[in-house]
Amino acid sequence: MTMVNDVSFDLENYGLLANGHVFGNVGAYEILKGWAHHTIDPQLDANKTVVDIEYSPLNDKGKVEFSAEIFILRPQNQGRGNQRIFFDYGNRGNKRALQYFNDAVASNDPQTLNHCGNGFLFRRGYTVVWGAWQGDLLTGNNRLTMRLPVASRGGSKITGTVLSEFIATASGQKTFPLSGQISTRSHPTVSLNTDSATLTRRRYPEDERQVISNEKWLFAREEGGVGKDFQGVETALIQSDSHIHLPGTFETGWIYELIYTANDPLIMGLGHVAVRDLISFLKYTKGTSNPLAELKIEKVYGFGRSQTGRCIRDSIYLGFNKDILGRKVFDGVLSHVAGAGKMWLNHRFCNAVVPAGQQYEDHNNIADQFPFSYANSQNHLTGKSDSICKRPATDPLIFHSQTATEYWQRRGSLVHTDTLGNDLIMPSNVRLYFWASAQHVGDPLQGKAKKGVCQNPSNVVQTSMFFRAMLDAMDAWATQGEAPPESQVPKAHDGTLVSMEVWRNQFPKIPGIALPREPNLLPLYYYGPQTEKGIIEQLPPTVQDNAGYMVMVPAVDNDGNDVAGIRAPMVSTPLATYTGWNLRDRFFGEGAMHEFSGSTIDFPETNENRYATGDPRASIKERYIDEAGYLKAIERAAQILIKGRWILEEDLFRTLELSKHWCSSRHDIRL
Repeated sequence: MTMVNDVSFDLENYGLLANGHVFGNVGAYEILKGWAHHTIDPQLDANKTVVDIEYSPLNDKGKVEFSAEIFILRPQNQGRGNQRIFFDYGNRGNKRALQYFNDAVASNDPQTLNHCGNGFLFRRGYTVVWGAWQGDLLTGNNRLTMRLPVASRGGSKITGTVLSEFIATASGQKTFPLSGQISTRSHPTVSLNTDSATLTRRRYPEDERQVISNEKWLFAREEGGVGKDFQGVETALIQSDSHIHLPGTFETGWIYELIYTANDPLIMGLGHVAVRDLISFLKYTKGTSNPLAELKIEKVYGFGRSQTGRCIRDSIYLGFNKDILGRKVFDGVLSHVAGAGKMWLNHRFCNAVVPAGQQYEDHNNIADQFPFSYANSQNHLTGKSDSICKRPATDPLIFHSQTATEYWQRRGSLVHTDTLGNDLIMPSNVRLYFWASAQHVGDPLQGKAKKGVCQNPSNVVQTSMFFRAMLDAMDAWATQGEAPPESQVPKAHDGTLVSMEVWRNQFPKIPGIALPREPNLLPLYYYGPQTEKGIIEQLPPTVQDNAGYMVMVPAVDNDGNDVAGIRAPMVSTPLATYTGWNLRDRFFGEGAMHEFSGSTIDFPETNENRYATGDPRASIKERYIDEAGYLKAIERAAQILIKGRWILEEDLFRTLELSKHWCSSRHDIRL
């Protein structure tokens, strides 16, 4: 049945979460799964922002139809809920909220008590909602998917240029989907003839491209299985408009780039509409058509991390926090580790699964475009002034948090400086929080650091307790008007945000540790004359100004740990140097920074170790004498954070438990 704001639901109750486990005074939770079906008017101004909406197929009433999967965890006794929705955008269709806010085992189908973790969101009474927004995801692994229309001109196919990048992480790989990811729909090539496309490879992003002749690769996929009559494993090569096959294999340590002509673009910008209209419906609609009507929702908070943090920024910038009746959608949002980017979403032939540009991977994709900041500023390269926040009546309250990785890999300084590196003053509805010396991905349940394809073990700093305190602070701000802690970020004017040259002189000279050449810089790219209309024609983009925008990094202390920001207990009471960067090892792009990886560089344990290796950093024994001294220092650090409202009282015990035996679940210290 179609509702007044053109959203209808096909939901099924899947019973009780965790066999009816009781979460404090709120009680048990129940699981709802299904679809939200959307019907929208393409002529409404609120919908015209969507690229290619005019090329969508229409129903017999002249409306656009699409659907999005949803997943809801709500109190069984809805009267016991806190009248608040916590919406998790879902990174690439994956359900992340319970992992990060509840310290739970990651799951795309939360059912068990392990999937509930410490129960924080449920003990607080939140109704947790996930809704699909990324329309190019394929079904699998319980990802949330969409059914989107394909754009066409009066029945004629729309074509365009597509650039795809492929980086092998292990030897022997011969086939990739054109999207680069198994989980993601590829834009189909218009021709299986490789003469219509160009495949190149290069060692590093700035290197000259080496063309691979067209007879050496195919638009095809390889399938294998057990043959008959004891023939062993058999393979077959099948032509495919959605795969690339290189018989000689994709070698590690090379960036492969394919430029080809594709057709049948999905109207991906409808992902923003799906979230806007879903949340508006659940928040404002009365009656039985709303599955959450009995909750009497008062506030809605949105959460996104990395890709979905960028999606939040993009949505606000494009005006999707105002519904079709002019009402505010999200009361508050938490955008985590988005860096300075927005989304490559409301574009023709976008590939939303691709990470925003990094030093080595997908270096020049379009996600990082001015404006970078919530505050108004001028682009010194173009003269244009703009900001993400520019609709005070409907812009939400915003917490933007980022780790050290975002400064190194995601141009994070541009969130709070102008394009020349000068500090900006944020709007009153925005807080910026820097999680010092942490890395982009901080799994609450991670174990000891591993190297993978990197030179250093990964960063092990525990930060999930910040999420819980931030959500409580957001709720107090949105509900009682209680101001949250002031922004905590490095600043250029006080020397805590610095150039690479200054940082290089600050960082300790640790034996055997190579340093980044520079952070991930951002030239001014040109993607073609219709870029602002969501159509990218110049691929790869040309460089208009190589010096580009000023990208700066946090200053560090004598240990190499970040000075400014919010220091987790593991950072203010360190056992190592914790960085937001890690370098690729030999055969995997040696020397370039690796994706979103940070480093753990252990301190010497004793003075003897220190002098034997020539390490300039004080030893663990010098700092704490023994484990008891270390635990006391951890407790002092945690108490300071509790007083500042950065962590909750309940997380003191968890912090001390983690720190026992020299934090043995994450460190290997033998004292």
